[in-house]
Amino acid sequence: MRKTRFITEAAIIAALYAALTILIPGGSGQIQVRVSEALTVLAFFTPAAIPGLFAGCLAANLFVGNGPYDIVLGSLATLLAAYITWKMPKKLLAPLPPVIINAVAVAVILKLSANLPMLPTMGFVAIGEVIACYVLGYPLLLLLDKQKHRIFGSQK
Repeated sequence: MRKTRFITEAAIIAALYAALTILIPGGSGQIQVRVSEALTVLAFFTPAAIPGLFAGCLAANLFVGNGPYDIVLGSLATLLAAYITWKMPKKLLAPLPPVIINAVAVAVILKLSANLPMLPTMGFVAIGEVIACYVLGYPLLLLLDKQKHRIFGSQK
């Protein structure tokens, strides 16, 4: 039963992330706000979000990504950010890993693929991630926190 629930949660999260990324354009280059990044807070509640967010990001990047660097490195950045989010001790810190990790990873991706400067790119990407993860994601986290036992069981 637990294994089935884990796989189901991961699949739903992957589908939601991919669908939001594909259906709601988040911009490209230095200035981007990927609305689906708000879902990264789900990793705070359930470890199923770790593979779910990774798979969703990978699927989305195959459709709307910026080439092989984005497909591979961007998806691995999401995997790492989701794992660290799962380990966060406090709700307020939960959206922080995707902000920091994606600011660095996306800047590297854009340096490799478009030769954009690292530091300004990191800053612009971080701003977009703050909007997605804190402005959109944190209220989602607070809303889900009230129903976490009903939605996610008693995982955290």
